[in-house]
Formats: sequence, C-alpha cells, structure tokens
Amino acid sequence: MSLTLKAKKAVVDEVSVIAASAHSAVAAEYSGLTVEEMSDLRVQARKGGVYLRVVKNTLARRAVEGTEFECMKDGLTGPLIIAFSQEDPGSAARVIDGFAKGNSKLVVKLVALGGKLLAPSDIKTVASLPTKDEAIAQLMSVMIGPVGKLARTLNEVPSKLVRTVAAIKDQKEAG
Repeated sequence: MSLTLKAKKAVVDEVSVIAASAHSAVAAEYSGLTVEEMSDLRVQARKGGVYLRVVKNTLARRAVEGTEFECMKDGLTGPLIIAFSQEDPGSAARVIDGFAKGNSKLVVKLVALGGKLLAPSDIKTVASLPTKDEAIAQLMSVMIGPVGKLARTLNEVPSKLVRTVAAIKDQKEAG
C-alpha cells in the first residue's frame, strides 16, 4: 500500500525531528528477519532509548537533510532499518550490534557519529562508548583522585610527627 503525500511528509518530519536531536545513527539491512524477530528488536530498542524505524530510502534521505546524519544519504539503499540514539551516543550501536550477534540476517550497513560516516565494522567501537551515567562516574573518579591524594598527603604529616615523637619516647625509655 502506497503512502499518501501527507503521510510521506509526516514520516519525513517525524524522522527529521528525531535525527536532529539524536547522538548517533545506525542503518542495517534487515532482509530475512521474521516479524517476531523484528518485534524483539523493537522491544530491545525501546528499552535502550533508541528510535527504530523502517523508512523508505527516499524519505529517509529527505529526513536526514540538514542534520549531522546527512553523511548517510548516499548509503541509504536497499531494505534498511534506521536506529537513532536518543539517550547516549552508543545506545543504537549497542542494540543493533547485540541483536546482530544472535541473528546473522541483520547486517550493519551504515554507522554515523558526530557528523561523520564510520565503517560498519566501527559499530563495536561506538557500542563500547560509555553511557551518560558511566561517563559521569568516570569523570568523578578522575576529579576525586587528586583530592583524595591531597587529603592522604596532608594526613601523613601529623602521622609522621606522631611516629617520630613515639620513636624518640621509646629511645629515651630504652636508654
């Protein structure tokens, strides 16, 4: 069933709004996946904060125009499903890569991050990017490290003084 012009514009607008606010995008060929497998992929995407959509390539090309994912335009050919990361840069790559490990029929074709088109093999690198909470935890550990070292250093001065006084006391008692 063909989409009306109004429906096509609505799809382009919806995908364009999502693409404008997304952190990264992954396009994968889904030929051969069953309806059940696609439903499972959609459930995983929802849980991971990923917008997942099967869009006609011409509509997808129009939707990514003017966004940082315009670099994907030429590669949008064939039956593709597009995943946009909504929460953190690695979420779409984690969902697609995780699902592709268990299902060889899902083949990654395009990966885009920061306005640059990456090789499909780079999906593992993008998937390994930390989540927002992990990044904050890493930043806090880096920030707290020097403060902890300063506190230990400042604490060592009185401790050393107490040990020195105790050693002198022991020496006088023994002598």
